[in-house]
Amino acid sequence: MTSMSPRAVVVRRASAYELLLSTHATRGQASFFLETRGQRIEPIEEHHQAIQDAINSILGTIPARWRRAEVNRNDLDRFLFEPEDLIIAVGQDGLVANIAKYLNGQPIIGVNPLPQLYDGVLARFHVDHARERILAFDR
Repeated sequence: MTSMSPRAVVVRRASAYELLLSTHATRGQASFFLETRGQRIEPIEEHHQAIQDAINSILGTIPARWRRAEVNRNDLDRFLFEPEDLIIAVGQDGLVANIAKYLNGQPIIGVNPLPQLYDGVLARFHVDHARERILAFDR
């Protein structure tokens, strides 16, 4: 009997940029909305890009033979975690805590994609350091 390859489950939440687009439909409208409040869209776009880069880096780190899944935080209550999953939370500490309530002993690696903004007590790994943690689970 052959054992199934491990599964990496990358969990994220929508970025502020994605939330703005879901409300205002276009970048231009989101930018106008922010400008009426004395804010600019560029820093929000930069944070969004940093999060996307972190996710892409994490996905590139996962060994090719592993199974993988990407889950949005809003879908956690409908996602079925498997006993051998390795969960990789890309976001703030609250995301790690939120995921934990759906698990039954599966390990979580918390990756902080914006260490310049968030201390990362639960999501304490920088993307560069997460690689070694992920590969440590390679069976």
